[in-house]
This record gives sequence, structure tokens and C-alpha cells, in this order.
Amino acid sequence: MTSTRSAPRRLWLALCCVLPVQGFYLPGLAAREYQAGEGIELKVNKLTSVKTQLPYSYYSLPYCKPKGKIIDSPENLGETLMGDLIESSPYEINMTVPVNCKVLCEETLDEAKRNQFRSMIEDEYLVNWILDNLPAATRYRNTSGPFLYTDGFLVGIMQNRHYYVHNHVTLDIQYHSNPDKYEGFRIVGFEVEPRSSGAKDASQACSPDVTAMDIDAQDTIIYTYDVKWTYSTTPWAYRWDAYLKMSGEKIHWFAILNSLLILIFLSGMVAMILLRTLHRDITAYNEVATAEEAQEETGWKLVHGDVFRRPYFSTLLAVSVGSGMQVLGMSIVTLFFALFGLLSPAHRGGLLQSVMLLYTLMGILAGYTAARFCKVFEGDEGRWKFTTLLTAFLYPGMFFGIFFLLNLFIWGAHSTGAVPFTTMFALLVLWFGVSVPLVFFGAYSGFRKPSIELPVRVSQIPRAIPEQQWFSKPLFTSLVGGILPFGAVFTELFFIMSSIWLHQFYYLFGFLALVLVILMVTCAEISIALTYFQLTAEDYRWWWTSFFASGSSAVYVFLYSILYFSSRLSIDKMVSTLLYFGYMWIISILFMLLTGAIGTISSFFFVRAIYGSIKVD
Repeated sequence: MTSTRSAPRRLWLALCCVLPVQGFYLPGLAAREYQAGEGIELKVNKLTSVKTQLPYSYYSLPYCKPKGKIIDSPENLGETLMGDLIESSPYEINMTVPVNCKVLCEETLDEAKRNQFRSMIEDEYLVNWILDNLPAATRYRNTSGPFLYTDGFLVGIMQNRHYYVHNHVTLDIQYHSNPDKYEGFRIVGFEVEPRSSGAKDASQACSPDVTAMDIDAQDTIIYTYDVKWTYSTTPWAYRWDAYLKMSGEKIHWFAILNSLLILIFLSGMVAMILLRTLHRDITAYNEVATAEEAQEETGWKLVHGDVFRRPYFSTLLAVSVGSGMQVLGMSIVTLFFALFGLLSPAHRGGLLQSVMLLYTLMGILAGYTAARFCKVFEGDEGRWKFTTLLTAFLYPGMFFGIFFLLNLFIWGAHSTGAVPFTTMFALLVLWFGVSVPLVFFGAYSGFRKPSIELPVRVSQIPRAIPEQQWFSKPLFTSLVGGILPFGAVFTELFFIMSSIWLHQFYYLFGFLALVLVILMVTCAEISIALTYFQLTAEDYRWWWTSFFASGSSAVYVFLYSILYFSSRLSIDKMVSTLLYFGYMWIISILFMLLTGAIGTISSFFFVRAIYGSIKVD
């Protein structure tokens, strides 16, 4: 499984994984210098909540609007799928020019507007702003360390059934300058300090003695803001470090150590099989046996005439393995670019957009793998057209169907998270116009190649399978085997789910790449081990066992998502619950395909190797 040629490459990758997490940027996202007094545009984004997972437009609440028309910023595919809605705002900010208690506007409150605020405050919605491509952050003190940052700030707070709106903000903008290298100033930090001010006129709006703005006690709301400028020694290249501070670094390293221990245990088991038991078996099988010894022969050699017999639902297995290789290829290429900093959070939606495009392009790998396995199962006369069609439409169709159904519910909730028709059409174009042709091209290439040579022939009459103990049946062994791959990734899975559902930044791609390598080796080894044990019990139905030996880890991923939902989230709305479990179901299926494909391919080459090393009459 290893080679001297690939060893330096793996060493280089491991070194990349342990590099400190820093802010990298996509080519083209260059620093911008502002001159003193130059205007800086503050943009507003969606309102978000971890309690509902349904984003809404900033101007769905009665906030101050810019004079004239609200200008929308162009968005990429990833931003649209995430529900981003970036628009212009009326805030006037000029470089290094402080502002003290400037009145933005005054809004009249009626009962409908009050109800909007009550609903948003109860669901703990956050306001998201953007300045020079930096998201607004609220700083809070960590009891055990330095300041930490959270993205956005609360619409308001609720205390004793009273609702207080944050209608005054202090914008603390940090800037950096280096006259020896460039002229002007660069923005390196953007913090917001929200406050509720219940002043009845503009002259008292920023008084420190003013009471909080209770929406039930006043009919008007005055929006004000301050701007203060703070010089920072942080260079522009490191301005994202405050957002990407790695929380729980020790937990990550502990998880890596835990995964490595699992890997060492499995490696020891597989080494024992290969170096001791298997070597002894092959030596014994290759010795010239008497007729009496041949009759008493037991073990995996006896099933040589059935070991490559076509399994039930062989087409579905070929499609599943092909789709799993598509997910694996997408994951490896995505992490490769991420390790080089090419998927910076500075490029909003870039990660999701890259995942979508790479999944589409990896259709060629899905078609090729499915075709190769179809030829193994059915020979040159196999149902290649049906297999290719299923590869192109079965799992992508399932994912798109769930996505479309969930989008209908989001659309019914009037959320900006609902994907518009034009974007839905673009996804269909990606699927039918790019992915499907690539699947067919990959399948065509796979069927054109000669069949993989098998070391033994399949007998015409299937051999009877001895009665198996309950603990050696495929269902039980597969469920037990799935625990180990899940154990290798569950800590990193927690941080990924927190990034998705708690709207936190995730930029620990070095750890994730290392975990992916550990996961791949773990899946291969557990599938090989369970396949060998099944063959020694003279049960040749190993194909699906090899897939689910590691693929069953997806069951534990979904069960963990239920635990995470009940312990970490406060979702109580039906649409939000459907959204959570719908997307976690898709993630679990993707994980099953990924791990199952690795297990099946590893077991296939293992079985092919051991039967090619014995003499068969």
C-alpha cells in the first residue's frame, strides 16, 4: 500500500498540516489603500440565527435605508446557496475621520414592526455587516484567556419579557500604515459595540444616562452611530487571524492522537493477518497435499470458485463505489487547494462554490470507477448503459430532490436562504450539462479498457455456505466495523458541524487533511480485516460487507447529528428542524459513499492479491 515514491509526498503533506493557521488570500484579493478622508462603503448582509437557521434580509427589519435605491452586490454561486444578500447602507465612513453620535434616521414603530423586532430578538438574530471585505465582529472576553470574536452583533436583547433594540453602534475600525512600502492606510480590523438607547430626541441619543430602548414603551426609534479609529500593528496579511483564532487546539491534537492510536491498532491487526496468518495459509495451501488432507482442507481457499461471484444488486454496488470515488476526489482536491490558502474566508462562498464545481467535474471519476466494477461483475456484455445512467442520476438526483424539497419549505418561510429560480437552473445546467456528460465519458473510458484480470475462475454452481455464528454475520460485523472510522473523525466532525450550524469560521484544513488520510487508511484496514475473517469462515459474500464495514460509519454520523441537535442547538421550528436533518442526511450519505468506496476497492485488491498467490487446481 505504500511506495518509496509517494513517501516524500506524504511527508510534505504532513508538514503542511502542522503549519500554524494564518490568513491566506485568493489571488486577486489584493490589499486596498485608503487616503485620509476617503469614503469607505459599509455593506449590510443577511440577518442570521442559530435558533432558526433561516436567514432574512437586513431590510426586512425597519432599519435606516440609503437615499435612493438599495444597491445589491453581485454574488457568486456559493454566496447565493448560503443565503447571502449583500446590499448598500446609509452609513457614511471616511478614512481616519472620527464620528461622534451621528443621527442616521428616525423610524416610526407600529405594531407590525414591533412584532418583527420581538420575533427576531426572541430567535437571537445577528446583524452582519461588511467593511473592506471584513465582517463586523463583536469582541468578548474569554474567562480563561484573551479576547475572542464572534461574527455579527445581536439585533437586541430580551430581559423580563421586555424587548430592547440595539439602535446605537460604535464602529471601532483598526488601520495599519507603512509609508516605506505603500501610501495611505489599510483596514485590518472591524469591531462593533452595540448599545440600546431610548432617547426621545437626537440631542439625548448618546447620553450615557439614557435608558435602554424598549420597543413597547416608545413609538419612535432613533438610529445613531459613532466611528473611532485605532492604529494597529497587525499587518494586512494577518488581519483575519482574530476571526480564525483556533479554539480548542489541544482538543484537535488529542483527537489526532486518538485517531492515530486507532490506526496503529488496525495496522497491527492487518499486519498480523498479512505477515503471520495469511503467510502461513498461503504456504500451507501451496504445499503438495495428499488426497486425505485435501478433503480436510478448510479456510478461505475453499471458496476460490465463488469469491468473485457477482453479488446481489451488483449494479447498485458499482454505482455506489463510483459515486464514493467522486466524493473522495472532490475532497482531496478541495483540501489540496485549501492547504495552499486558496479557499480563504475572505472570498465569501468560495469554499461551497469550489465543492459544487469539483463534485461536478469528478463525475468523470464516478463513471470510470462504476464502469470498471461493472466489467468485473458482468464482463464485456454488462449493462453498461444502465450502470452509467444510474451513476449520473441516482445519488445526484437524491441530493437534488432533498435540496429542492427543503428549498420549498425555506421559500414558504420567506427567507433569503431560499435559492432563486435562476440559481436552481444553474445547478441543473451544472448537473445535466457538465456532470452527466463527464460521467458518460468516464464510463466510456472505463469500458474501453480491458477487464481487470481475476486470478481464479467463478464456478458454475455456488458453494453452500456453512451456518454462521450471530457475531460473524455481515450485519453485526459491519455495524461494529463502522465504529472505528467514525471514532477517527468524530472530533473534527464536531468542529465542522459547529461551523455549519453555529455560523463559526472553520479554517483548520491542515487538521482536516490529516484526519482524511487517517480515515482513508482506517477504512481500508477495517474492510480488509473483516473481509478476511468472513472468507476464513467460508462465506464468500464479501462484496457488500466490504462496503458497509466502513460505510456503516455513516449511521453513527447521523446518530451523532441527533445528539448534537438535542445538546447543542435550540431549534424548535418545524422548517428549521427539517432543514437540519435534511442536510445531515445528505452529509451522512456522502460519508457512507466515501468510506464505503475506500473499503470496497481496498478489499477487492486484497482478495485479488491473496487468491493470486495460491495454487488452484
